[in-house]
Amino acid sequence: MSFSFPAQIHLPAVAIAAGEVVLPGSKSISNRTLLLAALCEGETVVRNLLKSDDTDVMLAALATLGVKIDALDVGNCRVHGCGGIFPVKEASLFLGNAGTAFRPLTAVLALQNGHYTLDGVPRMRERPIGDLVDGLISLGANITYTQNAGFPPLAVAPFVLPFESNKSNNIKVRGDVSSQFLSALLMSLPLLKQQTTVEVVGELISRPYVDITLNLMARFGVNVKRHDWRAFTVENASMYACLGDMGEIHVEGDASSASYFLAAGVLGKRAVKVLGVGKLSIQGDVKFADALTAMGATVTMGDDWIEASLATGKKLSAIDADFNHIPDAAMTIGILALFAEGVTTIRNIASWRVKETDRIVAMAMELRKVGAKVVEGADYIQITPPSVLMPNALIHTYDDHRMAMCFSLVSLGGVPITIDDPKCVAKTFPTYFDEFRQLVA
Repeated sequence: MSFSFPAQIHLPAVAIAAGEVVLPGSKSISNRTLLLAALCEGETVVRNLLKSDDTDVMLAALATLGVKIDALDVGNCRVHGCGGIFPVKEASLFLGNAGTAFRPLTAVLALQNGHYTLDGVPRMRERPIGDLVDGLISLGANITYTQNAGFPPLAVAPFVLPFESNKSNNIKVRGDVSSQFLSALLMSLPLLKQQTTVEVVGELISRPYVDITLNLMARFGVNVKRHDWRAFTVENASMYACLGDMGEIHVEGDASSASYFLAAGVLGKRAVKVLGVGKLSIQGDVKFADALTAMGATVTMGDDWIEASLATGKKLSAIDADFNHIPDAAMTIGILALFAEGVTTIRNIASWRVKETDRIVAMAMELRKVGAKVVEGADYIQITPPSVLMPNALIHTYDDHRMAMCFSLVSLGGVPITIDDPKCVAKTFPTYFDEFRQLVA
């Protein structure tokens, strides 16, 4: 399935949003599930797999590495696991700007005893990976930077030293740049068949994403011992296994994407319900509902759905909060700040600077276009709403899907807005603007 986009999308001023949205599958869960299914013994049917640029990148990479994947009906596929050993021992992978593919594949390929190169778009070459590489090298992996030290592209070769059986390994990784480094290490370590403990240096950011990793590894038979978020141990007998007789796993809806529609329900004077995430979700971004409640919204939640609205005549209240654990959904709070009474401060979001773009800079630039007063810090952003939103702003998206989706919500303030380069939403949610238009029709 391919998607086409105009150069710009012009969103008219609207006042009401209402309805239901069935969420696409989670990107974080989709790419982790594909990789773990490829590493296990046996076959796994993956249902509700996200169709997006990032999952296409992972699927293409696994196919290049010799993993057989059968497309079933829409949103479903069957992965034929390779038992931890990729058949192809020499390959070049282009991984776009998909961190959820680049980081874990780097770790897994480092333990494959083959020759591989990994590269991506120019922005990926600006996203740090040195802390992950350092941890892998300490295990004996052979990884070199082919251009700038600490950044992709990478060349992976067979081990510098052979791994010793029955050896206990202890490695360290920084936790304050990206939680994907830790997740990548943890997903690769069962391949060693040795007890390995990863010590986290500094604060571990975005812990809910590590929780997703641990949950999915357990689904595939590998239980990781967590030592109060400071260290994680993978036992030497751990290895991925298929999911039992049924061999199926369902990808829950994307909680980060849910934030835009829940915010639309709050701004649009009617209730909006998202289907696919709820009380039983393993994603931390469902905590976005707590932030909505703190701002004065009405939120109700079932096992696999969430609904949000704002009482008639009520206004949102500004908040000052730490969003370290849900940095993606926190961007939506930045838009809600335009409609809140008071000054909103989003704290502890240094990770924004190493995402698809420097999101602190990007959010500040574009929020100012609609009239907000914005103060940027190293790890925070402070937003004072304008008395009146400026109409007809042209929003630059920086090739960042979340910038495009966030700023669509400004149209619910009764002002038209134009989103430049809307095709960037294909990274995680190709049909986003179709879903949004249906809510505000």
